[in-house]
Amino acid sequence: MLGLLGKKLGMTQLFNEQGEPVPVTVVQAGPCVVIQKKTKKDHGYDSICVGFEEMEEKKATKPMLGTFKKAGTKCFRYLKEFRPLKMEGFEIGKDLNVSLFKKGDNVDVSAVTKGKGYQGVIKRCGKAGGPAAHGSKFHRTTGSVGMRTWPGRILPGTGMAGQMGNAKRTTRNLRIVDVDAGKNLIFVKGGLPGSKNGLVVVSTKAL
Repeated sequence: MLGLLGKKLGMTQLFNEQGEPVPVTVVQAGPCVVIQKKTKKDHGYDSICVGFEEMEEKKATKPMLGTFKKAGTKCFRYLKEFRPLKMEGFEIGKDLNVSLFKKGDNVDVSAVTKGKGYQGVIKRCGKAGGPAAHGSKFHRTTGSVGMRTWPGRILPGTGMAGQMGNAKRTTRNLRIVDVDAGKNLIFVKGGLPGSKNGLVVVSTKAL
């Protein structure tokens, strides 16, 4: 598996060959730089580590600063490890860009969803709630969650109020509608998890 780190810029629409509008999410994918290369002999597995979005040297931790200096690269804010099918051609310092993808490819996109705070069961779990009439005393809350004497407990997975969002989610098999190599942009069909300008990981199993 190989991919790029990027930013979700927002949504728009493109038109296909039939003139039909296609909703797409615009992602600035890369450019990323290979800063570390692990081998099965030294680390037990083969992988490459890429960096995205340059930052000032003073903002890097000492361990990461040592890694950047060893690689001879600039400092990067985000790091991600990938395990490509072939390790050839991914030397330290190499730039990776949207040329990894082409129109029509299927990709997986991972991101942290929008945090929505503490929510009740109606919004968080899609429960129906009770009657909205006066005097019902059962409006936007869950029904009975208890059990009889056996097993005498609340089963795991029962919908409850709690923290909603702010969790890592992956949307799989999304089609790339178009690629703009000059601006490092890819146009992915449909919506993606995460907020505007949020970090996303675009990966494919074909590389």
